[in-house]
Amino acid sequence: MDRITRKQLKSDDFAIQVEHTVEFFDEHRKQAIQYGAAAAVVVLLVVGGFAYSRQQHKVREQAMTVAYATERTPVGAQAPSGRTLSTPGEKTAAVIKAYTDVAGKYPGSDQGVLAEYRLGAIAADDGDLELAGRHYQKAVDSKDGNFASLAALALADIYKSQGKMAEAEKLLRGLIDKPSDFVSKDEATIALARLIAQSRPEEAKKLLDPYINGHDAVSRTAGMAMNEVKK
Repeated sequence: MDRITRKQLKSDDFAIQVEHTVEFFDEHRKQAIQYGAAAAVVVLLVVGGFAYSRQQHKVREQAMTVAYATERTPVGAQAPSGRTLSTPGEKTAAVIKAYTDVAGKYPGSDQGVLAEYRLGAIAADDGDLELAGRHYQKAVDSKDGNFASLAALALADIYKSQGKMAEAEKLLRGLIDKPSDFVSKDEATIALARLIAQSRPEEAKKLLDPYINGHDAVSRTAGMAMNEVKK
C-alpha cells in the first residue's frame, strides 16, 4: 500500500458536498425568500451538516483502513506509514499506535469501538489480561451494539479466567437479553452454560437441552459444552 499522506485524506467528496449545498440553496431561492432567512439557514445547516457527517465517516474509515493494513503488514515490509517494520516488536508497537490513534480520535464511533476491541485482543494475545479487560470494557461501555457485544463476550472470558464469575454471568445474560448481529442469543446461552457448568450443572443442562438434538453448528457446539457439565 502506498504511503497515505494528509493531503490524500482530504477527499474531494467534501468539496463536492459543499458545492451541492450551495446549489441546493440556489435552486430553492424562492422558498428561502418566501419562508424567510431563518428557514434558509436551517436548510443550509441540515444539508451542510449531512455533508460534514459523511466526510467525517470517510476519514474514520480511512484511519481504520490504515490501522488494519498495518496489522496485516508482514515483518520486514513497509507499513502504510512508510516505516519498515523490521522486527515483531516494531510491528506490534506500530499496530498498537495505529489502533490507539483511531480509538482516541473517534471514541464512540464504529471505528473507535472496533479499535478498542482490537487493542483488547492484542493485549489478551500478549497475556496482559488486565489491559485487555480495560480495552474491552471501553468497547462495552460504548453500547455500540455489534462490536460492543463482541467485546462483552471476550470480557466474559477474561472474567472467567480471573474467577470473576458473577461479572462474567452478568455480561452473558445481557447478551442473551440483547443479542446482536455478531453475537447471537444461542452463542451467548451456550457461553453461559459453559460458565456455570461446574458450579450449577443442572441449570447448565437446561440451557443446553434445546440445542442438543439438532444437526447444525450450534448443536455441535452445545454438545461439546454438555461434555463440560459436571456429572
